[in-house]
Amino acid sequence: MTTLLQLALYMTVLTFVAILLGAILRNREWTAEGLKAGLSNRDQLPAATALGGRAERAANNTKEGFLLFVPLVLVAHVSGHGAEALLGAQVFFWSRVVYLPVYLVGITYLRSAIWGVSVAGLAMMLFAML
Repeated sequence: MTTLLQLALYMTVLTFVAILLGAILRNREWTAEGLKAGLSNRDQLPAATALGGRAERAANNTKEGFLLFVPLVLVAHVSGHGAEALLGAQVFFWSRVVYLPVYLVGITYLRSAIWGVSVAGLAMMLFAML
């Protein structure tokens, strides 16, 4: 397996962790009421705490990034541009690793800067194939 494809697998794990954190922190699933809400249809969720809201938004943002990252990885791999796209994929992945805790802590401007770095990684991947 190439390093590029390994990064796609790692990003899948990171996305799953973000989704789990988003649900657990959003619903406060360590409490009886939160666990009940988490296991329900979620039709009437209580208001999220600040941390829970950030976790939910971070998970959504991670899913959006994942949606853009995977096709670029696959096209780079299939087209034989994996080596050229690798640096961009690494920039994207590691910025996303940093992004998640920074978003959860609530460091707004730094979070936005890290997001910009991840977008730059995606652009690097795209331009490596053009």
